[in-house]
Amino acid sequence: MGYTDKKNVLQLVALLRAYGIRQVVLCPGSRDVPLVQAFSACDDFECYSVTDERSAGFFAIGLALQGRQAVAVCCTSGSALLNLHPAVAEAFYRKVPLVVVSADRPAAWIGQMDGQTLPQPGAFGGLVKKAVDLPEVRCEEDEWHVNRLVNEALLELDHHDFGPVHINVPLSEPLFRFETEKLPDVRRIVRHTLSANGLAEEILKQEMGTHPRCMVVAGQLSREEAVVVSSCFSGSGVPWLAEVLGNVAPDSGAVRHFDEVLYAADEGTLEALRPDLVITLGGHIVSKRLKQFLRRSRPLAHWHVAPDGQPADLFCAQTIVVEASVEDFCRAWIRMRAAFHSEDYAHRWREACARLTRPGMVYSELYAVARILEALPVQSVLHLGNSSVVRLAELFPLPEGTEVQCNRGMNGIEGSVSAAVGYAAADDRLNVLLLGDLSFFYDMNGLWNGHVRSNLRIVVLNNSGGAIFHALPGLDMQGDTCRFVTASHGATARGWAESCGFTYLRATDTISLLAALDDLFDAEASCPVLLEVFTEAETDAAALRDYYHGIKDGWK
Repeated sequence: MGYTDKKNVLQLVALLRAYGIRQVVLCPGSRDVPLVQAFSACDDFECYSVTDERSAGFFAIGLALQGRQAVAVCCTSGSALLNLHPAVAEAFYRKVPLVVVSADRPAAWIGQMDGQTLPQPGAFGGLVKKAVDLPEVRCEEDEWHVNRLVNEALLELDHHDFGPVHINVPLSEPLFRFETEKLPDVRRIVRHTLSANGLAEEILKQEMGTHPRCMVVAGQLSREEAVVVSSCFSGSGVPWLAEVLGNVAPDSGAVRHFDEVLYAADEGTLEALRPDLVITLGGHIVSKRLKQFLRRSRPLAHWHVAPDGQPADLFCAQTIVVEASVEDFCRAWIRMRAAFHSEDYAHRWREACARLTRPGMVYSELYAVARILEALPVQSVLHLGNSSVVRLAELFPLPEGTEVQCNRGMNGIEGSVSAAVGYAAADDRLNVLLLGDLSFFYDMNGLWNGHVRSNLRIVVLNNSGGAIFHALPGLDMQGDTCRFVTASHGATARGWAESCGFTYLRATDTISLLAALDDLFDAEASCPVLLEVFTEAETDAAALRDYYHGIKDGWK
């Protein structure tokens, strides 16, 4: 008899084996038959049969304490899971690595008077270190999701002390197909914590030596982190990519404007740019093209540097999470980087970026962003709204010493005004907020909180709605769809800005825009200034398309 055909079960059982878990306590039932059968069919597991779940949980604790290693206990759906609660509580407070695996009915049948059903995900509340609910596998992404969730759960068994985790496994009928010949090869994510003994550092150095094409991607960084990262990777022979939110200096040696390269490059160039190993550090990465490129090319390894030690499987290829601050990792990198010989690979990225040619621009949102960023005073703070603005700002260089801030934790439009006002209230530099009309109107109450200072400048790009939606492929924007999706409007910021004590400026074409910039950035202004730039959404969308097409044509 082979293994079950349930791919979420196969991933789970194979990963438990990969993590070295060898003892499993099995409780009877029907819904957990695919799990029980998979465990019992694999010779790598020593299985124990215990009928009463109340006893089974404590039996598993005894095994774990005696062997000083994690043990799994598996039960069927319904109240069987609740009977494990006392043992889970004991394991949590006694710090015992216990893996609770529960079979479950499909979510659609919970609360529908079907037998042995109750809301099982999260049943143990705060008494487990991690609880995950696996999807049933219907596509490749589902299988990746299962793999990632099980890795996340098992990584927590011994993360900052031991404790229990809960893995819930929904299973649809039919349950009794056992035609799979073997357990799958699975990806295990490993956590390495940098410490004084240097053991993890030595392991990472050996791993690095097996990947000749290494790429470092810096996400959102503070200015202090950016200085450390720049000094670490500049001249290292490894290409490191940074966006406008990375706060790196123009002379840092970072690969910038890679988004345009990934759009314009031919297949041969893209293959030459494909990395074997990607190392990510810092916060969020904006570029969707970079994410798609790396998900398609599937690097052999992906390391994510995270102070909390939590995985972030952004490219569906994570193999290692390095628990360390950006600063500590950079210090370790300087000691480890002799393992790399990636100069030729770094040269390919520099050469690709050098091939970019920038086409001209008509008056549009794109043109306005280019001119405003070009005119920014040095040593100022640039606050970016989300949606279109943060992406447009990525296309152009910034003056020396510009600090960039953006609410990129959740990427929403709310709070951009309030965050910039709060930052400027405690900062004496010129603070410039660049955002779209919906972001501004959504948070314009941020202007009347009584803390607005004369060092604040706001540029509102007003094209009467959410212009970014015009660029979404496949979205039919005819009729009412356009009005509802883009939240089209005829509002202007003038009345609100003037009532809040701002000097109001207005631009409707190239001449009026360029004329407004001197007043906008006048350092001697006695009150805050708001510039409203009016454009047409259709023109904005066309200008952006023409810009990228021009880059591609220039590449050819």
